[in-house]
Amino acid sequence: MRDKFDVVIVGAGIVGLGAALAAIKAGKTVCVIDRDARANGASIRNFGFITVTGQRAGAHWARARRSRDVWAEVAEQAGIPVLQRGLVMPAYRPEAAEVLHGFLATDMGSDCRLITMDEALRNLPALRQENLADVLYSPHELRVESREALPKIAAWLAETHGVEFRWQTAAKDIGEDGVLTASGLLRGESILVCPGDDFSTLLPGLIASHHLTKCTLQMLRVNAPKMPSLGSALMSDHSLARYEGFSLLDCAKPLIAHLDAETPAIRAAGIHLIAVQSADGSLVVGDSHVYGPQAEPFARADFDELILDVFDEVLDLPARHVTERWCGSYTSSPERTILVERPAKNIRLVMVTGGTGASTSFALGEQVIADLYNPSTANTEALA
Repeated sequence: MRDKFDVVIVGAGIVGLGAALAAIKAGKTVCVIDRDARANGASIRNFGFITVTGQRAGAHWARARRSRDVWAEVAEQAGIPVLQRGLVMPAYRPEAAEVLHGFLATDMGSDCRLITMDEALRNLPALRQENLADVLYSPHELRVESREALPKIAAWLAETHGVEFRWQTAAKDIGEDGVLTASGLLRGESILVCPGDDFSTLLPGLIASHHLTKCTLQMLRVNAPKMPSLGSALMSDHSLARYEGFSLLDCAKPLIAHLDAETPAIRAAGIHLIAVQSADGSLVVGDSHVYGPQAEPFARADFDELILDVFDEVLDLPARHVTERWCGSYTSSPERTILVERPAKNIRLVMVTGGTGASTSFALGEQVIADLYNPSTANTEALA
């Protein structure tokens, strides 16, 4: 096997795959190594929901816009079904409706609009109508099945673009000349470390200096005897109080105060609602957020019930039942959405620090490769 490449990437999650695609487009030879037999972390334990509306304003929202466009191209070329398009956000509390109106007045809301009840019901036939104040529609979002999409992207990169994948290959150390593995030194002109929520294997001191935490989340798969077809993904009032593109607006403060007082257990568990539909009709529903120095291995039944309470507030699905439960984890920081460090001229540490890897990694990969190979044209401020 080859032992020298232009770019060696440690980590085959969506951050690593995004960087691999960007490097290939820049004409580089690429090798991706991963300690597992396939992507097994945050990149597959999520909604597969490519979210633009609600991302933090500025560079991160712009990354999401660009990543969404790349996702559309990759999905078509790699044979990944796009299961839903767009996002519907109903507002049931008057304070939530105010957030929708405030968001629409920002630059981020320019392509979004309020829709009528009839339009909302055509998209989401099970939507509860009681106390519904307003409904926002965003055209940007895409929904794919993560656990199927990630392997297809890796296979497409390998078969179509010649990316070499070394699965079940642990990186023991890195240096300016390459990555040391159990099989020897894998030489790279440039090295990208994309460790997900692994803080201790590579560059542990550098990672520790940023005081990152790990977020554990719980998710559910829900089915019902007469499950309708949902044309778009769904969020709720609780999402408006959590997603920073909404929650950091001044007009969100009354909603946050209202929910803190009305639903303290839901807020304490970091629960908001996303519901997306899979090809078999079932819904992926979540999620909760608990922060600490390590991922929590055990799911809490009370969190599942709170998630379902938020779900039932928005969708009317008689006899709905849970068919699958799982936990995920990701790197988190209250201060930043990404972390890009330059421990050497040809080495980059690349992490998404807010659970938005699926939504932003393709654009982040482009920015990091530009930073390595075309610094005069790279938008370094976007990587700060």
